[in-house]
Amino acid sequence: MSVPPSAVLRAPAEQVHAAELAALARADAGPRPAGWRLSPRAVRAFVIGEAALGVSRKFYGDDALVDRCVVTLMSNRGLLLVGEPGTAKSMLSELLAAAISGDSTCTVQGSSGTTGDQIAYSWNYALLLAEGPSERALVRGPMYRAMERGALCRFEEVTRVQPEIQDVLIGLLSDKVLHVPELDGDAETVFARPGFNVVATANLRDRGVHEMSSALKRRFNFETVRPIADRRLEARLVREQTDALLRQAEVTTRMSEDVVDLLVTAFHDLRDGVTAEGTVVERPTAVLSSAEAVAVGYAAGLDAHYFGDGEVGGEHVARQLIGTVLKDEPQDGTKLRHYFDVVVKERARRDRRWRRALDARRELDR
Repeated sequence: MSVPPSAVLRAPAEQVHAAELAALARADAGPRPAGWRLSPRAVRAFVIGEAALGVSRKFYGDDALVDRCVVTLMSNRGLLLVGEPGTAKSMLSELLAAAISGDSTCTVQGSSGTTGDQIAYSWNYALLLAEGPSERALVRGPMYRAMERGALCRFEEVTRVQPEIQDVLIGLLSDKVLHVPELDGDAETVFARPGFNVVATANLRDRGVHEMSSALKRRFNFETVRPIADRRLEARLVREQTDALLRQAEVTTRMSEDVVDLLVTAFHDLRDGVTAEGTVVERPTAVLSSAEAVAVGYAAGLDAHYFGDGEVGGEHVARQLIGTVLKDEPQDGTKLRHYFDVVVKERARRDRRWRRALDARRELDR
């Protein structure tokens, strides 16, 4: 049963962007691969935007990467998106599934506890005991449903599952067949319908947790999703997504262009290890992705709305930045103090925004 996007904290992409998907479908005259809801050109337009149809850009990154991903999903290989945490791998896989299959919820969330029946199928044990193996007692997993319907199945954090569970994917991607030996007749074999494929994600920092076998790697095309290098593009992303989150929270506060610029500049300084002025700073071990920048902007807006005068300033951003950096290693505190003492202090002499940010420095000494 579908629920209005406003009734849940986070609705799937196909519900949030239903009007855009409908507009693309109406205007879509291009050839469609079997099982696809939209043509490859329309899928691309959904992800990177199409101003003429009122379709917004949703993925801020390499447009050529999106093209390669779409082509891969038309082929007989799966798509594996790899990258640092927070580079929008999961969001891209969700957008692709929403546009291609109309359903992004057919998902396996990989973890050390993921089992084979969570991927393929399990049983309603009350019916199993009462009737024996039957289609009525069968509980279809995400991969089973995707093959049965001819849809994309998303596999999040594939390298976090045990190797023997990863290997379940080898046969599914090679033969496009799922066997259910407990059943008889036609029900024993599920042949994938046209449109079936797998889009998986893997975190570069955790990729060595359970290294994929060479056999499984051959079933995927690898695409690396990199952090946004263009500061103006990242500023646009942070502003748009922060505003959307604040609207959803029914908060009227918004970040000004100047404050967004301060936030993105600080993230780039610490992420790159050097400022635009050429000052070298030590990079923290904490992840400083675009997703983290959005989280900092959202939290700064809430801080200003509920504990301030409603105007988001540098101090709100700096306070939330501290909480983002001081996550993993104690020495990150020393690196951040150095950044405040050298970079922020110098900028504060000539810029009120950074002067207000410098006020948060004292919180690092508590």
